[in-house]
Amino acid sequence: MATLLRALAVVSVALAAAGTAGAYGFEQVADGFADPTYVTSAPGDASTLYVVERRGDIKVVRGGAVVGTLLDISSQVWAEGEGGMLSVAFHPRYAQNHLFYVDFTDLDRDTHVAEYRVDNGAAVLVRDLFFVEQVYPNHKGGQLQFDREGRLYVGMGDGGSQDGNPQDDPDNQAQNLSSKLGKLWRVDPLRSTTWQMVAYGFRNPWRFSFDRSTGDLWLGDVGAGTFEEADFRKRADIGKLANFGWSHFEGPSVYNRQFPLRGKGKLVGPVWTYGHSTGNCSIIGGYVYRGTAVPKARGRYFFGDYCSGLVWQFRAGPKGRASAPVRLDGTVPNLVSFGQDANGELYAVTFDGVLYELK
Repeated sequence: MATLLRALAVVSVALAAAGTAGAYGFEQVADGFADPTYVTSAPGDASTLYVVERRGDIKVVRGGAVVGTLLDISSQVWAEGEGGMLSVAFHPRYAQNHLFYVDFTDLDRDTHVAEYRVDNGAAVLVRDLFFVEQVYPNHKGGQLQFDREGRLYVGMGDGGSQDGNPQDDPDNQAQNLSSKLGKLWRVDPLRSTTWQMVAYGFRNPWRFSFDRSTGDLWLGDVGAGTFEEADFRKRADIGKLANFGWSHFEGPSVYNRQFPLRGKGKLVGPVWTYGHSTGNCSIIGGYVYRGTAVPKARGRYFFGDYCSGLVWQFRAGPKGRASAPVRLDGTVPNLVSFGQDANGELYAVTFDGVLYELK
């Protein structure tokens, strides 16, 4: 295991310079949103985008303009610290069952995954599907995604610490298999209410996605003081419990010697890490591009950094990263999330309230 992590340390070098990805980049398509945290579309309808706003609503966007609101629960949402409404996921059979799911923190700062149904044009609460008690104001995770089999996944951060400092998971939630924090969970919401833990050892898996072509999992886990990391799990292995190492490891290096690794599940190291040079601070995990608007970008995984606004891409392979990361020209200031529509086109949103598209 140590050999694996030393090998990862060797490839954890400075990210490649800009220059070879200048044929495409992110262009602004809409603005005026209030602290957006995510963007997506419903299956089968790429013409309509849904932009999640942190305060607790979801805006409906067509042709670059806001045309309505899908959901507004702002009176129920704590949108301070790292809380708020953090993502939305539409059921793969949304056209038939009209179900969608949101992740948010309530007024007590606790995490909910709630199921809604659109009935006569209005979103109606069906049930609270997942609840996680939170103690501190940070590291909430919050991503929701469906896989090909109709299972819903949610990523949970380690719950943070008092006032966001120190950063080392003092309650050891990520390696505690009895805690819901620092984990990746899944459930088929049409068949069960019992969630399965498929991975643990995360600090803050803020954004993750499934490659719509292969079904493989890509995840960006936000680091502490030194490393940001991109993680990978093959589709065939996702259901097998895995340990991603935090907080014993941060990226490829030992971070907390006093917190030993749990031995349950396979220890999985990152496929790429980068440091905090050039103003980097927090990885924004992205997507493997499978759209048609930018043919040269197909099959490449895009990710970025919140503080620097830099965006990189590399070719995705059967074992993860298949080429060196290349930086796109320019930046996406205050980048907070990527998203994709039903056709696989790639978008990004920022805390400046701007929506971008890869073109």
